[in-house]
Amino acid sequence: MSQGRGRSLTWRLTLLFAAVSSGVLLLLGLVVGQLVARHFEELDMALLESKLALARHVLADSRNEADLARLPARLDEAMVGHQGLALAVWDGAGQQRYATPGAAFPADLDGDEAAPASGSAPPRRWQADDGRQFRSIAGRAATALPDGMAWRVAVSADLSHHEHFMHDFRAALWRIVGLAALASGLLGWLAARRGLAPLQAIGRDTADITARHLDRRLPVAALPTEVAALAATLNAMLERLEDSFRRLSEFSSDLAHELRTPVSNLLTQTQVTLARPRTAAEYQEVLASNAEEFERLSRSIADMLFLAKADNELIIPRQEPVDLAAEAASLLEFYEALAEEKEIRLAARGAATVWGDRLMLRRALGNLLSNAVRHTPAGGEITLTVALEGEGATGQTPPAAVLRVANTGPAIGAEHLPRLFDRFYRADPARQHLGEGAGLGLAITRSIARAHGGEVAVHCAGGWTTFEIRLPSGEIPPADPARP
Repeated sequence: MSQGRGRSLTWRLTLLFAAVSSGVLLLLGLVVGQLVARHFEELDMALLESKLALARHVLADSRNEADLARLPARLDEAMVGHQGLALAVWDGAGQQRYATPGAAFPADLDGDEAAPASGSAPPRRWQADDGRQFRSIAGRAATALPDGMAWRVAVSADLSHHEHFMHDFRAALWRIVGLAALASGLLGWLAARRGLAPLQAIGRDTADITARHLDRRLPVAALPTEVAALAATLNAMLERLEDSFRRLSEFSSDLAHELRTPVSNLLTQTQVTLARPRTAAEYQEVLASNAEEFERLSRSIADMLFLAKADNELIIPRQEPVDLAAEAASLLEFYEALAEEKEIRLAARGAATVWGDRLMLRRALGNLLSNAVRHTPAGGEITLTVALEGEGATGQTPPAAVLRVANTGPAIGAEHLPRLFDRFYRADPARQHLGEGAGLGLAITRSIARAHGGEVAVHCAGGWTTFEIRLPSGEIPPADPARP
């Protein structure tokens, strides 16, 4: 079941910008709303407490009935200019002695015996029958009357105008948050489009890179720092792809060239043989010749498969101690008869042990010896040297094991030395069809050396051509657990 395409990065960033800005504005609005509501409450309390104190002062001046008769006028005068503010006074017997027009209080407010003699009881918020909200405080007030009884005073403030303001504030807040979400979403979309433009440019440039144009690279210097790393990674990938395609193209071309000749020879020889009846001996001779060609093809195909695995790092050598001196002696004994036929002197010296695949290392050394025997003139000399070189200064770093196969003879041109280990490469093309193989021996030797963590080299000096394999020595076995 296929999954649908995810939202674009631009769309995600747009939603993120809108959500973040809306959330911040909403949180800010709620905080401001709380601060405004608290400010209104503080203003109300300051006003209520001031009127409560004023009423207490008026009652404290009341000493007789004449003063009580003037009490309503004095309290009316104190309430002038305070719309929405209500005041009520009860005497010591609980009888209401004064109330502003339209004043309304909860039924239990005038019976609060817990109110302190000075100060006031905690404020109360309550709702009248008509739905209006009020905030009230109440307290006792002393008089100079002969009975000495304390009176009760209650003050309330109408919160309608505060509630209306907060309602308008919340409505405006939601409108601003909505507009901010749209505006920030639009700005976020523009910013995301502009910010992601380098990625889109990378996409366009990458789309133009095909198998025929793998040499193209992305412009890293012109990109932002965050995207430059991605472009550099893509360029490194393109370099690897270019190298792989180049090697694959060269390999395919060389393969076609190398296989075309033996296949053509086999086809021609077979057609000629079938052109007329022949004796059993003649057919047997042709089949024997074809078998030789098939054997050569088989070796070439096996070598090319080995190199293909080496190119993809699929060769994992076995890990075992290999006595290079013993392997060298065994190979010299194998080539001794051929060397005697060409009057070539063979010599070996030195000793070293490495950890690796014995058969692979024997094959690499055999390729060098075979190459030396073929190219050493009659009466020449071949020496095989095994040595340990390059021990670390501390004595803890193991030295490298070096195998050198040197032979006398004509020097190889300096222009050929860098390419001697390339597959199908021959310094002398005239030797191609003289039974000297497909030109893969040195390439296989280099692949085996690299699979063991080593390297190969060649140099000519003083009438000697020396091929060298440098490998990690066998004093410390490799620590790679993936290798048996």
